[in-house]
Amino acid sequence: MPRLTLSSAPYSTLYGPAQSTPELRQLYSAQATVQAMLDVEAALARAAAKAKIIPARAASAIARACDASRFDLAAIASKGTDAGNIAIPLVTALTGRVEGSAARYVHWGATSQDIIDTATVLQLRAAFDLIERDLKRTLAILAQLARKHRRTVMTGRTLLQPAAIVSFGLKAALWRDALLRHCQRLQEARTRCLVLQFGGAVGTLSSLSRAGPKVARELGRLLKLPVPDLPWHTNRDRIGEVAAMLGLLGGSLAKIAQDIALMMQGEIGELREPAAAGRGGSSAMPQKRNPVLCVNILAATTRMPGLVATLLHTQAQQHERAAGNWQAEWSVLPELVLLSGGALAQMNEMLDGLEVDARRMRANIEAQQGLLMAEAVSMALAAKLGKKQAHTLIARTSKRALANGIHLREAIEQDDALVRHFDRRTLDRLFDPAASLGATEAMIAAALKRKP
Repeated sequence: MPRLTLSSAPYSTLYGPAQSTPELRQLYSAQATVQAMLDVEAALARAAAKAKIIPARAASAIARACDASRFDLAAIASKGTDAGNIAIPLVTALTGRVEGSAARYVHWGATSQDIIDTATVLQLRAAFDLIERDLKRTLAILAQLARKHRRTVMTGRTLLQPAAIVSFGLKAALWRDALLRHCQRLQEARTRCLVLQFGGAVGTLSSLSRAGPKVARELGRLLKLPVPDLPWHTNRDRIGEVAAMLGLLGGSLAKIAQDIALMMQGEIGELREPAAAGRGGSSAMPQKRNPVLCVNILAATTRMPGLVATLLHTQAQQHERAAGNWQAEWSVLPELVLLSGGALAQMNEMLDGLEVDARRMRANIEAQQGLLMAEAVSMALAAKLGKKQAHTLIARTSKRALANGIHLREAIEQDDALVRHFDRRTLDRLFDPAASLGATEAMIAAALKRKP
């Protein structure tokens, strides 16, 4: 078989940096992945020594050898293809590096899946720390935007069409509200999903006899991982939960990026991504300012649902060791984590310098010539005529205003059947955009009291 090289690893391509972060790419590098597995092997040796199953000297010798920088990672990757997983050649290489008789105690009582799964959990724990840090930053930025723009009126749009008045602060608060739930899910997933996997060949720890639970508890203590009542080698709901949680996060990030990209369109021009040298230009059109951060976020989050679906599909694992389903997780889960963290980092960069054009927002309201206040006028009229008749009259008047290119208020004032129901002061109030915000400020205030 052709020899694998590290240049074929995920995110070593030209496009990788656009969809992840240096910290996460380092966390999931070949060396860091092998180091996580070696950390498990070192802790296993120490746990076995604490249970007096192997000599303490042997545990120390094994731990000293667990340095990924001293291993031929390309050779391990290549041999892992034939072996079925990289833990097998890694254990062989580790055994060869341990001095003297201590080598016989390498990987004592464990199976490959124990090492790979627990290393995966260690990487997930570190990734969760990075994602949670960035997510809290996003929540803080959105809270600032919601407070600052709680009364910044803008066009609310339904089915991509102008509909009624909202505030940009409410839009930011709504974005934050979804992300706050993802922060809570992330914290809950730590408890349920980041646990030790240690069961031996078929989940019985029979190779350690009665000392198995004691070794497991000590291994968990050394790795700072909870020890579940049972091994989870073919119960992959924990991995599925992580996947679903990250997929939901990606969906909310995509919604924000989509909204901002649409509001950056030249015809709308209400928001702009932060400017930077070389960002957002066109190779052909010098006037363009493209939403490149939005594009990067959407490119990442577009790939995520398929990865989530794959990880949910892998849960149907056969008996006590899966034939293909478990193995499919190895590259898919890291890619999902990398994309999630990358999209979140780009979101923070964008929101932190987001330019909000309140004047353009107001101008876009005025361009609708009062039609955005049609609902408010209809509800005021409904108090006198009933909702159905009021809706019919205002719908008819709105169509006439649109057809004649006049303001809705002017159309009402020209209609004797309508104008007698409104005095000038009432019309002034109904056609004031700020008066259409309803309970917006109270809702924003209540939402911002919720902390991550």
